[in-house]
Amino acid sequence: MRYALALDLRDDTGLIEQYEAYHREVWPEVVAHLREHGVVGLEIFRLGTRLFMLMETDDAIYDPARLAAAVDDRPRVREWETLMWRFQLPTPWTPAGQKWTPLTRIFNLRDC
Repeated sequence: MRYALALDLRDDTGLIEQYEAYHREVWPEVVAHLREHGVVGLEIFRLGTRLFMLMETDDAIYDPARLAAAVDDRPRVREWETLMWRFQLPTPWTPAGQKWTPLTRIFNLRDC
C-alpha cells in the first residue's frame, strides 16, 4: 500500500536546515522501527514549509496504530519524535492530536 501524508514545518530557515540535516542521517533505531513495522519505503519532500511524505508498506505487517503505539516502548524512537516536534507543525487541516495527515488522492493516470 502507498500512503501520502502532509505536515508543516515552522517557518524558520535555521530550523528547516536543522530538520533536513537530521534527515540526512536518520538514527538507526528509527529506521529499524519503521522497517520492523512494515514500512518498506519512505520519502519526504519539501516545498517551503510544507512537507509531503510518500510511504510504502507491507500490508501483511503494517498497522498504523501499532506503529504509533510502539513508539512509547522505544526510548530512542520516542526521543526522535520529541525532537522532530521542535521543527514540525500540524497543517491547518490536521485534526487535533494528529501529526502527519493523510492526503486525498484526486487523480490517478492509471485510472484513465
